[in-house]
Amino acid sequence: MTTNGPVESRERNLKEWDFFLLWAGAAISLSEIWAGGLLVSFGLLAGLGIILLGHLIGNAPMALGGLIGSRHGVPAIVGTRGALGNRGSILPAILNVVQLLGWTAVMLWIGGQTAAGLAGGAGSARGWIVALGLLTTVWALAGSRAWKMLQKVGVVLLLLLSVAMTALALKTYGWRELLAAAPARTMSGMLGLDLVIAMPISWMPLVSDYTRYAAVPGRGLRGTWWGYFLVSSWMFAAGLIVALATGSGAPETALMQLMGTHGLLVPAVAIVLLSTLTTTFLDIYSNAVSAQSLFPKVGTRPLIALAGTAGTAIALFFDATKYEGFLLFIGAAFCPLFGVVLADYFVLKRGRYVAADLFRRGCYWYTGGVNGRAMLAWAAGFGIYRLCAQTGFAGGSSIPSLLAAAAVYLAISFGRREPK
Repeated sequence: MTTNGPVESRERNLKEWDFFLLWAGAAISLSEIWAGGLLVSFGLLAGLGIILLGHLIGNAPMALGGLIGSRHGVPAIVGTRGALGNRGSILPAILNVVQLLGWTAVMLWIGGQTAAGLAGGAGSARGWIVALGLLTTVWALAGSRAWKMLQKVGVVLLLLLSVAMTALALKTYGWRELLAAAPARTMSGMLGLDLVIAMPISWMPLVSDYTRYAAVPGRGLRGTWWGYFLVSSWMFAAGLIVALATGSGAPETALMQLMGTHGLLVPAVAIVLLSTLTTTFLDIYSNAVSAQSLFPKVGTRPLIALAGTAGTAIALFFDATKYEGFLLFIGAAFCPLFGVVLADYFVLKRGRYVAADLFRRGCYWYTGGVNGRAMLAWAAGFGIYRLCAQTGFAGGSSIPSLLAAAAVYLAISFGRREPK
């Protein structure tokens, strides 16, 4: 299995369709259905508008971040070294390990609770969590060549099951009733938009871990963008519909139970199992890749096993009611970070990094291995995110912090000689 070095050409075996399936599989997730339910207070039409707009905004930097990995064959956290410095990437690596442990726990907790509601009762939830944790860890250990086959089978089946799931929900609840629903507004439009944007943004510290396997360097963006945009928007909409119709705070569970009561128990369990696998293995694998950037002498496989075990253990005690705040924390940390990274790569470095120097003391060493300008701009962007969130700024928090961090970085870097 590839380590934290540039991917060799013989290992680059994923094409546009493979990336579409990879990110469609990531998007078919119970957590995305759950997140869609958080928008229930906007009603159907406004909620759908927020979902589409949020994904349009959030998907753009996500796909652009993946271009770095695709061109240079490097993982996402290693790609941040071009802007932050070889040692400056330590902080985002630590943050990414922490957030990916959280995401692994979220996914396994939701999957376990939902599966238990369908088969086995509440007392079986921990057993389901352990089983799902084991399966996702094995999937992550399989490697990119196996993923290509597993995703084709698993995700195509998931897409077919999701069509049946959505058709049943619309038939049961009815368009007219959904349009007439007018729940009390509990959050601002910009907070709702921020929640949606945070979902694709949360993948930015991971996306290059997979686009580095692109068969043709620089490719994979269309598959990544369309796969996630279409299917994540779909899952958010499904959660919104169920929450509007039932008033449930757990629309993913309500939707699976609806399938069970209509004689579709086996397809419902299949959706729970497969969606947890196709999403959570990405968290486990990328956790290992980020950890390996901190401990390069440790192999990928032991780190995958550790990430899967730790995430499963946390899921057994995870408080999923903190999910909304968790999404906002991710946006606060990574939106401004990648504002700096994208500005550095596309503007200052003109779309080119010296891949070898990302792994050694070279042109990205800056001062003691850290680019102080980039770290300052990141901190400024983080502060702006928190300020916008606390004051209820009409423009939201995610994109203003990303753009502000990029602008600050470019302003204080003007005239600085860049590495050739």
